[in-house]
Amino acid sequence: MTEPQVALIIGAGPAGLTAALELLKRSGIRPIVLESSEMVGGISRTVTHNGNRMDLGGHRFFSKSDWVMQWWQEILPIEGVGSAAPLSIHYQNQQSQVRVKDTPASDAPADERMLVRARVSRIFFLRKFFDYPIKLNLRTIVNLGPVRLAKIGFTYAYISLFPRKEKSLEDFIINRFGVELYETFFKDYTEKVWGVPCREISPEWGAQRIKGLSILKALTHAAKKLLPAKSGGVAQKGTETSLIEQFLYPKFGPGQMWEEVARRVETGGGEIHFMQDVCGIETEQGKVCAVTGVDRKTGIPFRVACDYVISSMPVRNLIAGMTPMPPPEVRRVADGLMYRDFLTVGLLVSKMRLQRHTSAGANGAPPDNWIYIQEKDVRIGRLQIFNNWSPHLVKDPSTVWLGLEYFCNEVDPLWQMSDTELIALGARELAKIGLIDEDAVRDGVVERVHKAYPAYFGTYGEFGTIRAYTDTLENLFLVGRNGMHRYNNQDHSMLTAKLAVDNIIAGTASKANMWDVNIDDEYHEEKQ
Repeated sequence: MTEPQVALIIGAGPAGLTAALELLKRSGIRPIVLESSEMVGGISRTVTHNGNRMDLGGHRFFSKSDWVMQWWQEILPIEGVGSAAPLSIHYQNQQSQVRVKDTPASDAPADERMLVRARVSRIFFLRKFFDYPIKLNLRTIVNLGPVRLAKIGFTYAYISLFPRKEKSLEDFIINRFGVELYETFFKDYTEKVWGVPCREISPEWGAQRIKGLSILKALTHAAKKLLPAKSGGVAQKGTETSLIEQFLYPKFGPGQMWEEVARRVETGGGEIHFMQDVCGIETEQGKVCAVTGVDRKTGIPFRVACDYVISSMPVRNLIAGMTPMPPPEVRRVADGLMYRDFLTVGLLVSKMRLQRHTSAGANGAPPDNWIYIQEKDVRIGRLQIFNNWSPHLVKDPSTVWLGLEYFCNEVDPLWQMSDTELIALGARELAKIGLIDEDAVRDGVVERVHKAYPAYFGTYGEFGTIRAYTDTLENLFLVGRNGMHRYNNQDHSMLTAKLAVDNIIAGTASKANMWDVNIDDEYHEEKQ
């Protein structure tokens, strides 16, 4: 009996696990997943600490891709929805009919469900809350004041008449919001995230993260909210990511989705191996023939022969580990790729301070999923309120479970601080800006994420050199955020994995369809 072909998958995040499950569903190829950590999910994992669950980075389960929306629901059905009833999810004050799984709701245990959640994200600036996206309402006018508001209007009118040539992210944002709004709400926060001036960042980051959003889009969105809702309105694929009003979310965090996918991969005949550091990619005659690495638990090296490789490992590491070595120019560009790391400080507090400018629950928590902290006198970049993602993330609902996100590099003093020091720093900073009292902190934990964000500076502008080379290796498929060095959301990562499997099954040599994902407002497979 002929042995099945083997697809070696590097990384057990959304891209790797999607590829593994799709191979099992649609082919006779056996997936073997090598994961460097002890958990599945990548940055979409859920970390548990003393009964409280933490979502690293915050993951809204919504996509413009019908395929992704259906895929998620096949893994975790939506709570409270039977097979015959369509579910309406609101976007831009209209309703989108989300198709649900065609089997009775009772098929899935009550805990293996997704919730429909309201999206609330705001900006905290000048010790006040602003709507995000910015809305021209009374609160915004009062918070900004007439002088700043006049400057915003004037600079936006000016740039509308005399747009900049877009050579950097700074140009990209100013063209859509004007200089004053850029300097008020975008510049400091973006530079806090990336650690470099916006003028040194490629405009492609804005094209992939902000996309079509602008003052005009935000005003149009606000105007639509004044109109009566229409059932069966625009589909979600016609909505800017920053304007969604509802999303799906697994009861116990994003990791629940990927833990269930991993279970299905293993019961379906695939393999997942943890603590496996891949450090070598052997190639011959235009193909990858084997992957080598080290088992982190035992220190024992391994070598796995394979027919296909689907890689979500950082491109810089991938190229560095190839034998024979790629051309010098490819190695130079790969060596110059840069990343941004981040860490989350989880703080359990008895209550938050009641704010004059926002509604709050009994424990003082505002309704936000996360809050963008624009204040210049603290290092925290974003604050998650896990209670508002899902009440099941919090062990004691009378407490508030917070995630303080800090952006840095591994060599920075912030990254080098001890967990105790970071927990104390987080408590001080939230107290400084008036969101908690330091003595309200009951517990804390720190989670560090290496290479969380592929950077759009360094040698990123020459990335085409790497793509041209890796595309010549016909059985190598780069997927996911770090695998493609692209700031993908998890649905983008899933789509690149799905297309990799499509290409493997079809024997397609071109990988252009994978690189088209997250280039435009519409995804590649929706154009066809």
